[in-house]
Amino acid sequence: MKTSIKPLNDRVVIERFAAEEKTSSGLYLPENAKSKPQKGKILAVGPGKLLKDGSRKQPGLKVGDIVLFTNWAGDEFKQSHGEDVLLMREEDVLAVVDG
Repeated sequence: MKTSIKPLNDRVVIERFAAEEKTSSGLYLPENAKSKPQKGKILAVGPGKLLKDGSRKQPGLKVGDIVLFTNWAGDEFKQSHGEDVLLMREEDVLAVVDG
């Protein structure tokens, strides 16, 4: 999925993965019982944090990384084509998932 959002400084744009439709025992969950996943894919990365001396700290994340974050991290926005994305600071990302 492409994004038209270009994050500033140390911000990243994340596509949150879809919520689980059913439990491990096979029961289907109603919409209000689904928890928002804390895992997503990086769609865009800003140029890095602006330091006091005017230089930029290179971002530690890159487009395509699969990341973990807390439930309350970032702000959710709807793109022009209707899909929701999260915009958060790089420091709010807890981990990068391998593979």
